[in-house]
Amino acid sequence: MKSPIRTFVAVEIGEAIRRAAVALIEELRAASAEVSWVAPHNMHLTVKFLGDVAAERVPQVSAAVAEAVAEAPSFDLEVCGVGAFPNVSRPRTIWIGTGAGEAQLADLAGRIDKALTKLGFAREGRDFRGHLTLGRVRRPSPGLTAVSQMLREQSGLEFGRTTVREVIVFSSQLQRGGPIYNAMSRATLGGNQGLGMSD
Repeated sequence: MKSPIRTFVAVEIGEAIRRAAVALIEELRAASAEVSWVAPHNMHLTVKFLGDVAAERVPQVSAAVAEAVAEAPSFDLEVCGVGAFPNVSRPRTIWIGTGAGEAQLADLAGRIDKALTKLGFAREGRDFRGHLTLGRVRRPSPGLTAVSQMLREQSGLEFGRTTVREVIVFSSQLQRGGPIYNAMSRATLGGNQGLGMSD
């Protein structure tokens, strides 16, 4: 019997946004806080995390996601602002946020959530908030105060716009050197509205 597959659904970001995010990480890294920073190739906007999924159910999940987004129009998404959960004073997860287009991203997440709930996956218990995770705090350290201050100073930073045309069902393998993500399926959004310049 195959092992369960740690699975999530996400939207990829444009290369220019990725480069800008990496530049910010390098700035924050200089504070020497004990943070696990996300590798550039692993950056994405998660729209639904499923956890461990039986391998034989993955095609069913992929089909449900494809059907859920078939009528959703493509759209431009602004990536902007930085912050942390639960807040910048006590950061645990450091992120970049979204601006224009976030309502469409939330709608996309809602469609996928609804479709996967029908397959028995738990419905999201809180409102969707699109964000790009930059790092996770391992433990409190002196440098964390400096990181908090830098996040406050950079709160309005703009990273650019990207066009969301598809969602991807990823597998995640947890390794000592960091997770490895692989695209298991891609689902193209159905509409042609909102298409614009991608970075």
